[in-house]
Amino acid sequence: MRARLYALVLAISLLLLAACGGAGEPPSPVQRPPDPVAGAAEEAPAQRDTLREQVSTFALDVDTASYGYARRTILEGRLPEPEQVRVEEFINAFRQDYEQPADNGFAVHTDGARLPGGEALIRIGLQTRATDSSARRPASLTFVVDVSGSMRESGRLDLVRDSLRTLVDQLLPGDQVAIVAFSETARLLIPMTPVSERQTLHGAIDDLQVAGSTNLEDGLVTGYQEASRAFRSVATNRVILLSDGLANTGSTSWQTILDRVAEHAAKQITLLSVGVGRDYGDELMEQLADNGDGAAIYVSTLDEARKAFVDQLPATLDLRARDAKAQVVFNPGLVESYHLLGYENRALAPEEFRDDSRDGGEIGPGHSVTALYRVRLRGDAGGQLATATVRWQDPDTRRPSEVTQSLDTSALAPDLWTSTSPRFQIAVLAASFAEYLRTRELIPGVTLDDLASRPTRLATTTEDPAVAELADLITRTRALG
Repeated sequence: MRARLYALVLAISLLLLAACGGAGEPPSPVQRPPDPVAGAAEEAPAQRDTLREQVSTFALDVDTASYGYARRTILEGRLPEPEQVRVEEFINAFRQDYEQPADNGFAVHTDGARLPGGEALIRIGLQTRATDSSARRPASLTFVVDVSGSMRESGRLDLVRDSLRTLVDQLLPGDQVAIVAFSETARLLIPMTPVSERQTLHGAIDDLQVAGSTNLEDGLVTGYQEASRAFRSVATNRVILLSDGLANTGSTSWQTILDRVAEHAAKQITLLSVGVGRDYGDELMEQLADNGDGAAIYVSTLDEARKAFVDQLPATLDLRARDAKAQVVFNPGLVESYHLLGYENRALAPEEFRDDSRDGGEIGPGHSVTALYRVRLRGDAGGQLATATVRWQDPDTRRPSEVTQSLDTSALAPDLWTSTSPRFQIAVLAASFAEYLRTRELIPGVTLDDLASRPTRLATTTEDPAVAELADLITRTRALG
């Protein structure tokens, strides 16, 4: 009787999935998971049974601060705290080779590889179209700079000054910059000023001096007020926070701070949080970025800062998508269970996917977002494993759009290391490294020998310095024990 009931449930699930898998809207969930608490998806065990929860939904995230800070700590001979390691930020710290879409939306890519023991790794790749920075819309940038005593660490404020001076020199006619400095209180050093007045802007940057405690709340509120006052509907309006995130005056919780600036953040003013310093308030800076419609990065050297402010930021000042979310619907006839690696604090309930009032991620031109799933397969049956959909809003009109791509068992490579692309393998190794730092365990299909040797080989294959750096960090981590 139990077997017949299982077969009936399975057949109904398959029929519903097939009926929804054609042209038009992507499949809807067969069964909702338990109701979420306070609007967030309920935290569930790592492996999710597809007969109970066949739908995985999360907000997109392009943060990389977790990897950047881990890199610094390891190079200093210490390990990051496990709670500071976010798997998705390790994965997305590395370049992918996804094909770009022809339009201003997303391209969705799906592939995977079989693992021993009836499991598989599935990669969901999302890609936006790059653009020439000279063709982007003008930008209004409000820099909110931490000049409190905790920024006194050798070279920390020098790094910030150098980054700002270099960026100002790279901006285009039509761009504008304002600068707010904060310690015990915040002050507007220079109101929104055209970049053609570079000498004036450089003078304000050179005037940044360390003193006092860290009232991050006052700094952000003052920054948002200036950004709101100078808001231009034809421009990209962004607040850029440069801080170690060690707030100790005024409100020190990200939720209270965001409540203060929510009115401004809702008016298409995005936030980029740039972390600096050996001691770093990771959670505060990451949550500020996620709740302020932006991203979080971390820089510790002049080379990293120049890469972020000269190579990356000017080319991505435009937005391709607001409130972008992904949803993956698994076929319970072929997938017994699944586990999304990372994105724990970006999880959404299935019904929030098409709720356009629910916050997602802001994605710029040329950005890729990668999600890895560990899945357990049911036998050797073939067919459609899953359907991945990305939903986003146009940055200007707020009109929602969706793109869907299915994954078939035929797209699973027979072996992880011999039949997949180098970039797929790099994503797997980055995820496994993060899991090792968090739990001292590796993801299935990856051994300690793989972690020790394969990044070096892939660095040679790809000629990518970032992959060579990953290999070095793994070697150092093993030496640290």
